[in-house]
Amino acid sequence: MPKQQMHGKPKSLKKGLAKLLPYMKPYIVVIGFAILLSIIGALGSLFGPKLLGEITKECQKKVAGLAIDFTYIFKLGVMLICIYSCSAFGNYIASFLLTGATQKISYRLRKDISEKINRVPLKYFDQSSYGDLLSRVTNDVDSISQNLNQSLVSTFSSVILLIGVFVMMFTSSWQRAFICVASIPLSLVALILIVKNSQKYFRSQQRSLGELNAHIEEAYSGHQVIIAFHQEQKLYEAFDQCNTNLKNSAWKSQFASGLMMPIMGFIGNASYITICFLGGILVISGLAGVEFIQMFIQYSRMANQPLQTIGQIANVLQSCAAASERIFEFLEEAELSKDTELVKLDKAAVKGNVQFEHVNFGYYEDKQIIFDFSCDVQAGMKVAIVGPTGAGKTTLVNLLMRFYEVNSGKITIDSISTKDLTRANVAALFGMVLQDTWLFEGTLRDNLRYGNQSATDEDIMRCLKACHMDHFVNSLPGGLDYIFDETANISAGQKQLLTIARAMVENSPMLILDEATSSVDTRTEELIQKAMDKLTAGRTSFVIAHRLSTIKNADIILVLKDGNIIEQGNHEQLIEKRGFYADLYNSQFATSFVD
Repeated sequence: MPKQQMHGKPKSLKKGLAKLLPYMKPYIVVIGFAILLSIIGALGSLFGPKLLGEITKECQKKVAGLAIDFTYIFKLGVMLICIYSCSAFGNYIASFLLTGATQKISYRLRKDISEKINRVPLKYFDQSSYGDLLSRVTNDVDSISQNLNQSLVSTFSSVILLIGVFVMMFTSSWQRAFICVASIPLSLVALILIVKNSQKYFRSQQRSLGELNAHIEEAYSGHQVIIAFHQEQKLYEAFDQCNTNLKNSAWKSQFASGLMMPIMGFIGNASYITICFLGGILVISGLAGVEFIQMFIQYSRMANQPLQTIGQIANVLQSCAAASERIFEFLEEAELSKDTELVKLDKAAVKGNVQFEHVNFGYYEDKQIIFDFSCDVQAGMKVAIVGPTGAGKTTLVNLLMRFYEVNSGKITIDSISTKDLTRANVAALFGMVLQDTWLFEGTLRDNLRYGNQSATDEDIMRCLKACHMDHFVNSLPGGLDYIFDETANISAGQKQLLTIARAMVENSPMLILDEATSSVDTRTEELIQKAMDKLTAGRTSFVIAHRLSTIKNADIILVLKDGNIIEQGNHEQLIEKRGFYADLYNSQFATSFVD
């Protein structure tokens, strides 16, 4: 099925940030203490200009021909050093505590996303790209971590500093303080207008980043196919389109947010210039001293700094809200139906009787692909499922494994509905060999023991011998200790054989083989077929195959077309009917003969 991006409806800045509050709650004490330290540091810095004014006032005595009290100046200097040192130390501790808290929040977000991945239906991954999901786990979570760390302390300390500055200014001269206060409404109006109009660009930026990651992930995984079909130019064009979308959205968001600093800086500087002009007039007229004007100018500068910081924080919070929206969009996705463990089947006691009773299913509500499917599979039977592409072969297995839930009807194992079993219980009853081989980075031993951790090396080697892979493994450096990774020189056919051996090691009572021999040559296929016959002996097995020569010995062959069983029986019976199966088999035989 085609993969689509899942975006949902855009949310507001407030709602995007509110989603993070439950994750911040466990660390509210630490965050609160960090904020308190930053506030104390901000308040401490308020006394700096006043002390500097006192030092200036003392130095002015020299102009009047009076003696300067250097001891007093020294004491004021020591007080300044202590104040600024304590402020710096408090900010350091606050940053240390807040960094730890934000990283724990990021850890919880990644943990919840990881757990959510196992709870969303397979349908979600059919409709979404892996690259976009990867972007949410990495880029979006990192964005929240960095932005929270920057904004939490800075927001409170800037507000407190701004309030403190104006308190100090009003207590000194309310007329001059009013000039600075008058600039605040202008700054806030500019801030609100820019935030309101730029939020959509931040959302678009994060979405475009996810789409770009998705494109890169798909291009990397399909690199050989792209080269084989000479689609490099098309790939470049597609990448250029994604890159252009990201560039445009990022440019708009950064440009809009970048207006905050110069606009608020202009307003603050205008206020600062006004203070300087009026202060000069007052000094010339003898209505104020130089120390008073110096103190007031410094406070004016200090008032401008938190305003600019708040403007910068607004940019940061927008990125944080956009990332939060994408993360919680995924975390709020519909989940698999809750497991109900009414019964638990013991792996060793399962007989393997499987029944499909009037099963109906469709990936979409308006598009059903399996219609009223019924089948009775007795224990130990080898069931082959054949049919053209899109007939519902793999879908049938996915329903059996509860990767998808049936729309109606039921599937039973030993007369027990799979809905009464946990998904983990159902999965434990089946060994699987899929068309797409999957081996994780690690030793071959760990890969082969993946479904049976208690398997010994002797058990593993016995299964490898049954798959005619023992000689190959023994020839590898380290044998079972050979590290499998992306650089391992192992062919697709050898990987397939290893996955078959892994299914043997798991030793499950039932088997699912989906195109298990699709990546091996004819000679190896014959060897594998003999091994499969040994493996499936006495076990209920479901075999999906396009190569009909591999399922001639099946007890039942189900011929599917458009989600319906149109023919049923063993190979000889179906050939005698001269129906759809016979035509399909003869066409393959004729093709093979010609080849």
